[in-house]
Amino acid sequence: MPCTDDEVVSTMREVEEARRQLEAVARKLAAEAEIRSLPQKAGVGKLSRFLAETLHLGRGEALARANAVQVLAAKTDPSGGERPAQLAWTASAQECGFISDAHVRAIVKIMGRIPGSVNADDRAIAESQLVHLAVQTGPDALPKAGEHLLAYLDPDGKRSSDEDRARMRGVSLGAQRADGMRPISGLITPALSAVLDPYLAKAARPGMCNPDDPQSPWVADEQLNPEDVEAAAQRDRRSTAQRTHDALLALLRPDLGPAQFGHHRGLPVSTIFTMTVAELEAAAGVTTTASGGTISIPEALRLAEQAIPFLALFDHSGRPLHLGRAKKNRLASPDQRMALIAAEKGCSRPGCTAPATMAAVHHVTEWSKGGATDIENLTLACDSCHALVHDGPGGWKTVVLGPESDTPGRIGWIAPPHIDPTGTPRVNEIHHAPEQLVRALARTREERLRQIQQC
Repeated sequence: MPCTDDEVVSTMREVEEARRQLEAVARKLAAEAEIRSLPQKAGVGKLSRFLAETLHLGRGEALARANAVQVLAAKTDPSGGERPAQLAWTASAQECGFISDAHVRAIVKIMGRIPGSVNADDRAIAESQLVHLAVQTGPDALPKAGEHLLAYLDPDGKRSSDEDRARMRGVSLGAQRADGMRPISGLITPALSAVLDPYLAKAARPGMCNPDDPQSPWVADEQLNPEDVEAAAQRDRRSTAQRTHDALLALLRPDLGPAQFGHHRGLPVSTIFTMTVAELEAAAGVTTTASGGTISIPEALRLAEQAIPFLALFDHSGRPLHLGRAKKNRLASPDQRMALIAAEKGCSRPGCTAPATMAAVHHVTEWSKGGATDIENLTLACDSCHALVHDGPGGWKTVVLGPESDTPGRIGWIAPPHIDPTGTPRVNEIHHAPEQLVRALARTREERLRQIQQC
């Protein structure tokens, strides 16, 4: 009998869950092969080579499976007892069909970068946070969250300090080739990245600074017509690398300079750091820029010595306190956008990694439906996610979460039925990984303290 649309989607989910569970079974069988010394009996030595030859796998796939066995499979100690897997949360989630092999590889890679000085309990909590995020989103979102977690777990850069980064910095220009081109390579410091990213967010976006398009807007144009930018973007056939090149060329033109960068999404093109009063007083740790990068707080303070600070106050849920408009206006004010950057750090749709510099201000209750331009009704959404919010089939919805929620006051996104049949509002945790880890660590330490007091 023919299936309905809902039945097709439901079957797809069941098949994907079974596929993920089979991947976990395959890993357990590979671990059993290692326990039984099958690679040695076959005369190939390594598990990866045994898997490649036995299952006709590619070298990379076989190596990835063998590496996964080392951290995801339970081990047998010399006394015959079983030791749990190094990444028990990850192994369990895949066995339940919640995450895929791609999720697993991403988590293994992130966990492998955590410094050895981090204790086992904190490592386990960090892993649980990554698994929690993986269950809710695709594997492509994990590296961004992982960078935030690593920055929190290694705030002073024990493995790579400011001095180390300063020593590694450099940009090299190769000799000019016969075709006139010159290769360029190097590493830039977080400080240069923090200064360069806001400029590129405007100048390297599709349609901007295109030398092949006489009507392409330039970064110095203060009053950019959104329709002109959109029309130029539709004509733009450049790659991301080509747009970055052309933006740098525009930056170095004699008639341009930092004072001529104009505005991007309502704010001057400049570096924006977010830090708490405690971080400011301690002058330690890391802070996140509006473009999604991280930089040590001492280095950020050096860059901000001549800046005018902007103070934002938040409630216990991390949302800005009321910041409204005395006069009705559809467009958010620069102050409101600054508060949203500090609170949300990027697009608020679950799974999206776009930083604040790539996001527009979105009304949770649309302006056309009576929604006010007040901070309680505003959120950040990148252009592609913003376009997903509509009342038609497949449209997303946005709501302010109520006091009964785990994250009251934050903006929840309701996915269409083919993604989430339950219609449960979800928040984006990717930009808030360190805060999630801090809360998890605090809960764990409070529980330990209660246990000690009860003894």
